[in-house]
Amino acid sequence: MQESLYDLHRSLGAALILIVARLIYRWAHPALPLPDDLASMQRLAPHATHWGLYALLIVQPFTGWIATSAYRAPVTVLGLFQLPPICPENHAFSEPVFFVHSLIGIAIDCLAATHIGAALYHHSVRKNRVLMRMLTANGRTYELTPSRAFTTYFNTYP
Repeated sequence: MQESLYDLHRSLGAALILIVARLIYRWAHPALPLPDDLASMQRLAPHATHWGLYALLIVQPFTGWIATSAYRAPVTVLGLFQLPPICPENHAFSEPVFFVHSLIGIAIDCLAATHIGAALYHHSVRKNRVLMRMLTANGRTYELTPSRAFTTYFNTYP
């Protein structure tokens, strides 16, 4: 059971490399502007959070791949194929890289929680349209359903 969970973890990590496609899409399709009444720090914070998340989401799968390669465990992607090792076998090297990998995961969790908390704060306390701006496509709001989740993420998440 534990090995299949590790395989799933490694598969999802390999899939996170798709964040590069998301980043390219975001550059080509900018997010809707923030409300004008936000203080300068509240205008800077979401940009810093997003760029931090993008950077960590790009680095995270590679640190996992490097650590797993050094440990010489296979990286099987969704049971379809194996990624080749990208560094020589070195168990002593793999341990600190796995530690960095776990720290990056914690940082991603913290940034995601901050992002969610800020969106809920703007919606519930400030009662502005920051959260709704994230759930719109071309200025139109709609109910977010599982079938629209992927499209919504790629079309509106800043």
